[in-house]
Amino acid sequence: MKNVLYTIFAISICLMLGKLANYLLAALPASLYGMIIYALFLQLNWFSPDKITKTNQWFIKHMGVCLVPAGMGIINHFQLIQQHGIALVVIIFSSTFILLTVIGYLSERYLITPDNIKSKTPTGSR
Repeated sequence: MKNVLYTIFAISICLMLGKLANYLLAALPASLYGMIIYALFLQLNWFSPDKITKTNQWFIKHMGVCLVPAGMGIINHFQLIQQHGIALVVIIFSSTFILLTVIGYLSERYLITPDNIKSKTPTGSR
């Protein structure tokens, strides 16, 4: 129980600092600032990773309970999904296709160079 309270305290502190950062900077959501601060504090050993690990694993294991409200929000706005469902599907698929195409192109252009291809070619095949 002691580690659970420690973990909740650590997460709460980071979330409050994230809300403060959001208030001052307003570029990212407060929860994202909080996660960045949480990761930073763990890297700096300001929070004990040994005390936090077991509780965090339990939180991750039961994360589905936290996602139920998002599903309920979709159900509450089902009329909007009925009205704009086809447009939503088209937007999701087209944006995914564009993103994968751009990433594939950029990875071929900047990550696969002639030097990389030569170094991977077996010496006996020349």
